[in-house]
Amino acid sequence: MELQGIPSPANGFYHEHVAIMLQSYHHWTGRKLPIPDTNRIESARSIFTAPFVVLSHGIGDDPIFNYGNALALELFELEWDEFTRMPSRNSAETINQQQRADTLQQVVRQGYCEDYSGVRISANGKRFRIENSTLWNLLDQQGQHCGQAACFDKWVYV
Repeated sequence: MELQGIPSPANGFYHEHVAIMLQSYHHWTGRKLPIPDTNRIESARSIFTAPFVVLSHGIGDDPIFNYGNALALELFELEWDEFTRMPSRNSAETINQQQRADTLQQVVRQGYCEDYSGVRISANGKRFRIENSTLWNLLDQQGQHCGQAACFDKWVYV
């Protein structure tokens, strides 16, 4: 089954990756994201169709987005294959990239941060300010840092 051009969440990566995002979020915040508590495949579908943005990137010197739910794809005006090839730094204009990088380093040290706000830009140049975002480190099954994720449900076009 395809979801808006996305490979089925039933494949190994998406439901496993969503499980890592959900478990890591709970680990750092002590809370669960507001989706039905079901099996991994249904959780992956719920996150993909959630009424809030969820996205993540991997690790490395210039991390690439490796997940964006339907609302993230819509907000950034990209298809899945374009989004998952984009360095996450490109979600912010050059002028805002240092603030974004500083915040992500803070998340690396602390595990997560809440109430983050910052200006982002879509692929078509629409600028928007995300508000009250939560950012957190992703931990794999061995507890090793394997990326970062963010979620938010408030944004304003600027």
